[in-house]
Amino acid sequence: MDVEVLKQIGIGASFYLSALGSGLAMGVSGPSVIGSWKKCYVQNRPAPFILAVFAGAALSNLIYGFIVMGSLQGSTLGGEAIFALGLGAGIAIGAVAVTQAMCAASAADAYAETGKGFGNFLMVIGIAETVALFAMVFTLLNA
Repeated sequence: MDVEVLKQIGIGASFYLSALGSGLAMGVSGPSVIGSWKKCYVQNRPAPFILAVFAGAALSNLIYGFIVMGSLQGSTLGGEAIFALGLGAGIAIGAVAVTQAMCAASAADAYAETGKGFGNFLMVIGIAETVALFAMVFTLLNA
């Protein structure tokens, strides 16, 4: 395969795999948030709007993929290196989005049930986010 083609695939993969992860994450956290609101409605309790934060927690990973894509576009590395960096970063960032969504789904259920612990729940999601940040930063340092 042509080196330039590999380079372009790597650049695209850094963003599109991150976007795929963020999209899949919405498929995990979004229904859980909706179910948590439903639980509140059924019990005639107010449905906390703040649960929307859990639904959108993994969207930041989309931004990280965009930043990596921009960095790789300006890189002077060879096509094979850019391919490897872009593919690796995209997979890592996208996978972290899904793990964040799993945490967010549990957080939404717990918060809707108790009305307590929002900061604690967000902290766990943030710990998962740190992995995506490290993947982005280490990619940028090598680009």
